[in-house]
Amino acid sequence: MDEEKVRKAFEDYGITDEITCPQAFDISEKYNIPKMDIARYCNQREPRIKIRSCQLGCFR
Repeated sequence: MDEEKVRKAFEDYGITDEITCPQAFDISEKYNIPKMDIARYCNQREPRIKIRSCQLGCFR
C-alpha cells in the first residue's frame, strides 16, 4: 500500500474522520488506488477513519 498516495488523495478530498463508499470508489478510480488499500488506510489510522453510506450496507 502506498500510504502517502492515499493520504494525499484523502487530503485532496478533505477527508479527515469519515469517508463514504462513493468517495472511496471515486478515489480508487481517480488515483488508481485499490479499494482494499483505502479500507486498510482507514482502519490503520488513529483515530480510525469511519466508512459511511456503505453501498453494501455493511457500514452506516
